[in-house]
Parts: sequence; C-alpha cells; structure tokens
Amino acid sequence: MVRVQSIIILTIGIADPSLRLQQPSLALAPSAASTSTTQISHAASKDTLNAQGLHDTLSFGIRNIAAEVAPQHPLEHRLKNWADTQDNLKFTMQRQLYGVHMPVRQLMERSLVGQSSHMPARGPVSNLHLDILKGNDEYLEPSDLFLPDQPQLPLDIHRDMERKLKM
Repeated sequence: MVRVQSIIILTIGIADPSLRLQQPSLALAPSAASTSTTQISHAASKDTLNAQGLHDTLSFGIRNIAAEVAPQHPLEHRLKNWADTQDNLKFTMQRQLYGVHMPVRQLMERSLVGQSSHMPARGPVSNLHLDILKGNDEYLEPSDLFLPDQPQLPLDIHRDMERKLKM
C-alpha cells in the first residue's frame, strides 16, 4: 500500500513527462533494446495515417522512411538512455536513504528551473541552474565551446512569444 501511494505521489503535479520518476531500479547501465526499432516505428507510422490511408504530413510532419526501415544498434539505445538510467539510479538511492520527498523535491526544482522566462528574441540561452541540478556543470560539451553555424534570430517576436506561452 505504501509503495503504490509513493508512486502516485511521484507522478502527480509534474507536467513534463521526462521529469517523472521511473520504476525504482538500481541498474547502472541501460538494458539492451527489447523490441526492434523497426516494429516500433512501423506501428507509429500506422498512427499517422489519415482517412485515405496516407501519411498526414500537416499534422505529423514529413515522413522519414530511413528511420522506419533502418534498425538501430543496441549500443545506440543504451547511449540514448544513459542519462535517464543514471537519474533513475540516483533517485532510487535517494528514495531509499532519505525518503520519497528527496527525489520529488529535486524533480520539482528541475521543472521550475527548466521553465525559461527569457524572451525568445534573445536566442538560445543556457540554463546554468538546470545544469547544476542535473550535475552537467562539470562537463564540457561541443555546444559549450562552439557557437551554432547560423544564429537563429526570430523574425517575429510576437509569434515566438505566442508559441512560447501556448496562446
């Protein structure tokens, strides 16, 4: 009963699904992909069909056939899920040591800090506070050293603000 309540508490109130806690696990590395990507993408492509049986480009974007056909290597799956697995391990250990409140508090802090309040016209702004909370402040990545090739300056600040505020 206590475990069910803790899982319910952890999933309520966090809007971003990437910030929700996963099933508690002490795995150090992500598991290999259990299903092939070809089956997953084929099923996903069936969901994008319109009434005539064609891909609905306006609603779901341009269809990428290469991603549907090419199977992914299991190592690629592990690399994509590495950060999520490490976060899950950290949150599981914190839950066991300090109680349920610790991972919930950290997820709440991440969601609050992740909501950027800067104007979109300024261009991409790094979120140092979020990097500190995730532990990425100690690592150097190519995006930290090199600027993008072409800065993306918005043409219409009003449209960008409406998009940001979901109006």
